[in-house]
Amino acid sequence: MIEDKNQKKTSLEELGEFGLIEHLTKSFESKQKSTLKAIGDDAAVLDLKDKKTVISTDLLIEGVHFDLSYMPLKHLGYKAIMVNLSDIYAMNAIPTQITVSVAVSNRFPLEALEELYAGIELATATYNVDLVGGDTTSSKTGLLISVTAIGVANEADIAYRNGAKPNDLLVVTGDLGGAYMGLQVLEREKEVYKVNPNSQPDLEPYSYIIERQLKPEARKDIVELLEQLEVKPTAMIDISDGLSSEILHLCKQSAVGCDLYEDKIPLDPTVISSCEEFGIDSTLVALSGGEDYELLFTVDQKDFDKIKGNPNLTVIGHMTDRSLGANMVTRSGSKIGLTAQGWNSFNAE
Repeated sequence: MIEDKNQKKTSLEELGEFGLIEHLTKSFESKQKSTLKAIGDDAAVLDLKDKKTVISTDLLIEGVHFDLSYMPLKHLGYKAIMVNLSDIYAMNAIPTQITVSVAVSNRFPLEALEELYAGIELATATYNVDLVGGDTTSSKTGLLISVTAIGVANEADIAYRNGAKPNDLLVVTGDLGGAYMGLQVLEREKEVYKVNPNSQPDLEPYSYIIERQLKPEARKDIVELLEQLEVKPTAMIDISDGLSSEILHLCKQSAVGCDLYEDKIPLDPTVISSCEEFGIDSTLVALSGGEDYELLFTVDQKDFDKIKGNPNLTVIGHMTDRSLGANMVTRSGSKIGLTAQGWNSFNAE
């Protein structure tokens, strides 16, 4: 399908700030009983009754966190919400509301923001959360998106990062490395396009890993699954910066060590084949890639029978005494110390 280059583009100046907010959010409907007042006043009003409130905020900046040359705006809107909901699920909580603030340069017409908010709306509908506020302003540096997610949990259910104990099992959801390898494919095709704008890449063999990069899903199902299995994580974190970095966060805050087993790290076949194609070690990708938005958690050994064999969960190691440090046990049986080589927002090229 050939893009119509003569599509009407509506300047944001025509609407003004309040007109823009009203236009972009007019189709959002509140679904949570706790939402007493959403958009349209000086502040949202929530009634969370006797549950504890959890709040998380993330900022996404064009050129640092996303590249609009291959990231569709609708996907970006969806992903911006997933990034925040994942943090709420990592507390073993349920997200209920979000706020979204955007800063845009004058190269973005109204139609572009409509696409962005279509992705946001899809995310709110899929994950049953309410958009209850936000802000819009101008930017001289492209597009910035700030999302705050609000969630609830019973106090006894909340999982912090500091509860892991020696001998606890280390468990991960899903598989790792897909988002990073999807990014490698997209970056490669971007460079090919620069040389030959008429090239038509065949991305079908990479559809799984590209989706992991462009349209990740937060693990809502895991919080529900653990409740059904009657398993309470002793510590939990989401995998946004790479497996090794997240393990080290758990170890530091829980004052424990860890043995991670290389041969237990779950890898999708597409990740393995793409790593071979790019000449990259698949273990390194899983350890340092990031943006998988899977959940990493620890459980007491007595809960092993409850989780073993579950296709959503993989035991990849166990926690040890702090004095033993955080290590990876290689396929050959040797131990090497884990280092944090994942995403660092202050060292992004």
